Amino acid sequence: MKVGINVRLDVTKIDKERLYKGAKGTYLDLTTFVDTTNQDQYENNGFVSQSQTKEEREAGQKTPILGNVKVFYTDTSSPAGSSQYETTQKVGKVLQEAELLDDDIPF
Repeated sequence: MKVGINVRLDVTKIDKERLYKGAKGTYLDLTTFVDTTNQDQYENNGFVSQSQTKEEREAGQKTPILGNVKVFYTDTSSPAGSSQYETTQKVGKVLQEAELLDDDIPF
């Protein structure tokens, strides 16, 4: 299954202390939950927040919601042997690897 997702973030809500330098740029770990079949009153299918550490999860702390996601395309035909779990993993990896920040952002 292929899924097209638009992501809208309020970058002013980013905790800049969570940015880290990598070999090819500055990165931020994000988490998203997407429900491809249901939308909220604003037609969003989910949200994006900064990823939590294990300690934050165990303590029940929440990170701020940075924005929303909207599914604009769903291809329900999936290749033989492909599972929903594999598809979810691929979508998560693409979102995680996407460079959401560039040098034009002033922080």
